[in-house]
Amino acid sequence: MRIGELARRAGTSPRALRHYEQEGLLAARRRANGYREFDEYDLRLVAEIRSLLAIGFTLAETRPFVECLRAGNDRGVTCPDAAAVYRRKIAEIDACTARLGEIRAGLVGQLAEELAARSPAGRRARPQPRLAPEDVRAVPVPDAAPACALSLGKNQSSA
Repeated sequence: MRIGELARRAGTSPRALRHYEQEGLLAARRRANGYREFDEYDLRLVAEIRSLLAIGFTLAETRPFVECLRAGNDRGVTCPDAAAVYRRKIAEIDACTARLGEIRAGLVGQLAEELAARSPAGRRARPQPRLAPEDVRAVPVPDAAPACALSLGKNQSSA
């Protein structure tokens, strides 16, 4: 099949397929007229790449999975290098989940304080002065990396 048909069947664009080829993830055969030629095997590779991109993997992180399939395995995660990428991604997700939990707890605490201060009992306890923008507290967030480096739903380097 030609690149347009592969793109249509894989749910992507010819441009993305050329990018995958440029990155060494897809190897097109060439017809005598120079057109790229693909087969069902290539469709399987593109499906693997796209499914990994869709769940937050970078294009570079898909390489061990593609190599595993090229080695004749039925699943991209079968090989040790691919499994190692899965483990790293799981650790990233765990760190992201913990970080988001910390941020959530800080937001919940600040909201609870604000609501308590606005309640009738809270108003009697202390009057609420008008605050200038420079007086507004930032949400307390523990020192750490950004909340989450994952990009679900965004195909990184998918062209």
